[in-house]
Amino acid sequence: MIEIGGSGRVWLLSGRRSSYALHLTDQDELLHLHWGPRIALPDAEALALEPLPPSWGFESPLDGREEYPVEGGPRFARPALSVRSQDVRGTEWRFERGVVTESGDELRLHFHDPLHHLALTLHYRMRDDHDVIERWTTATHAGGPDDAPLELLRVDSAAWSLPARDRWRLTHLYGRWAAESRVARTDLTPGEKVLGSRRGHTSHQHLPWIALDDGEATEEHGEVRSVALAWSGSWRIAVQQLATGEVQTVGGVGHDDSGQLTLAPGESFTTPVFAGLWTDGGFGAASRGWHAWQLAHVIPGADRHRPVLYNSWEATFFDVGEEQQRGLARRAAELGVELFVVDDGWFGARTDDRAGLGDWTPNPDRFPGGLKPLADEVRALGMQFGIWVEPEMVNADSDLYRAHPDWVQHHPGRTRTEFRNQLVLNLARPEVREHLYERLDALLSDAPIDYVKWDFNRSFTDAGWPGDPYPQRLWIEHVRGFYELLERLRAAHPNVAFESCSGGGGRIDLGVLGLTDQVWTSDNTDPLDRLAIQHGFSQLHPARVMAAWVTDTPNSLGSERVTSLRFRFISSMAGVLGVGGDLSRWSESELAEARDWVALYKSVRPVVQHGELYRLRPPGDGGLTAVQYVRGEETVVLAWLHAQSLGDRQPPLRLRGLDPEGRYEDLATGEVHRGAVLTHRGLATGLRRDLDAAVFHLRRI
Repeated sequence: MIEIGGSGRVWLLSGRRSSYALHLTDQDELLHLHWGPRIALPDAEALALEPLPPSWGFESPLDGREEYPVEGGPRFARPALSVRSQDVRGTEWRFERGVVTESGDELRLHFHDPLHHLALTLHYRMRDDHDVIERWTTATHAGGPDDAPLELLRVDSAAWSLPARDRWRLTHLYGRWAAESRVARTDLTPGEKVLGSRRGHTSHQHLPWIALDDGEATEEHGEVRSVALAWSGSWRIAVQQLATGEVQTVGGVGHDDSGQLTLAPGESFTTPVFAGLWTDGGFGAASRGWHAWQLAHVIPGADRHRPVLYNSWEATFFDVGEEQQRGLARRAAELGVELFVVDDGWFGARTDDRAGLGDWTPNPDRFPGGLKPLADEVRALGMQFGIWVEPEMVNADSDLYRAHPDWVQHHPGRTRTEFRNQLVLNLARPEVREHLYERLDALLSDAPIDYVKWDFNRSFTDAGWPGDPYPQRLWIEHVRGFYELLERLRAAHPNVAFESCSGGGGRIDLGVLGLTDQVWTSDNTDPLDRLAIQHGFSQLHPARVMAAWVTDTPNSLGSERVTSLRFRFISSMAGVLGVGGDLSRWSESELAEARDWVALYKSVRPVVQHGELYRLRPPGDGGLTAVQYVRGEETVVLAWLHAQSLGDRQPPLRLRGLDPEGRYEDLATGEVHRGAVLTHRGLATGLRRDLDAAVFHLRRI
């Protein structure tokens, strides 16, 4: 709901439980008023009447209060917008109009800088059924054909202003390859904290999400404000606590201010969405708010459950053959698997990672009839069929590179870095996108392919575009080209599902989730390590998109940890279950046990993939970890014990989201529990051994 007051200069957006308000002064200064619990329009108008603090030569009354700070004028905080023409740098805007769109949930505020001929539109969208505010910005060169181009040094999507408090605490996600999405929580001190990626993709090191609280919020209680950027390339979020106590956060595409794009007259640039969410229900309620919004408005086809998957990579690596894959498919079908995926090695001259990338044609020696005969057999076994691709990359030893060496990102006269023996194609070039579309479209048309695992296995290093007059735009246009390519393929093949992968969790964000059905969370499939990774992932993203595999033990990445099938399956059941072990080496007893786990997962899948998530106990040093999912009358609890110390008794798990007056039956044992008892005393897990785990599926009766 959007309301307008204050003689047309106060705007109030309200969702289910929160409101966001802003105000335009008589001097055309756009100020932030409120982001918190729901308020009425008269409340926002009263806030607009409060005077700004007096102006001093060393301080600005706008800093920390301005809705979208620009470079230039009486401002000293980090600007969200920096523009340069031939003679002038900075912005001095004038308000033109505010418009509420016909849908009723989007507000557009239009401004104009007459010196630059820059038209700037600030977009706000808040849906009645959620509390997420979506914000983005459009910059347009509104000059005539003879005007000089404008250089956009920085165009952030939005700025978020928070009031002065005695204390602010910052939560963010950090990590590395195979150890993504770790939670960091630290006090915010005066000065600036900058998070981001210079790598050309979202990165394993940081996810574009932060949360801020007053230092007292817990999983279940307290005010939390969090923001997330919908962008799959390089990005930056800067959090600044001013000396006066206010906090301002700006964020958007690109990491540095060296220049992003130039706009010729008539051209526009629209930023990605930078979304925000307020809650007073702690970090758990914030996560559930983000999850519900993504399932309703971001993830395609989110109402459909994701199938149980088998991926052949760890069984075969590059040694892929049709008969061998048929054998694995038969075993996978016997387990109850619903989607069989052939990973790397099916195409071109691909016998290792030194050749073949870019040649997306089935290897004739390995697949004499192409992929169709295998796909047909997989489907006859009752499963869907999927493949692995890495379209944005190319090996120097490939037909594509030999034909088009200029298609890769590079700087003339410089060494071309080959991480993993591969180079990055420049998807900013239309001819590159067209070639990839034609090749992938043909691939998806020649065989009944239901699923594509789209990988991205290295960062940008030599992001040059010889011949382009403003090669910095490659950093943005490559990502837009990736989006465009995915959109075209989804439109042409609407029944094909896509998974985003980047060496695991290197490209996970709201942008890529708007175009893919699930994401590969991490290359690390060790079931104990994954608990911490999945815990961090759940701060922002729902279980419905979190792919998790059961692989062989000891884990192939080198942890050498030996774990039971029970522990491995229950760890992976926390998201979208997959199996990635070498089934040809599993014993009959292991296969029989795995069948039971797959069947159990299918019975709890609607609750896990579509229910509300409660983190009951986070991963710790050797203790008990548990998560709970609630959907309608059902709840599912997954619990893991890392290590058992002599004499220790594991505490009962106090469940959440239940009716205290209700009675809940354990569907495995038939035992009946009172809702009030489960909520206040808790559920006894019975776990008592190192690396033990359990599943509880309860239904209200």
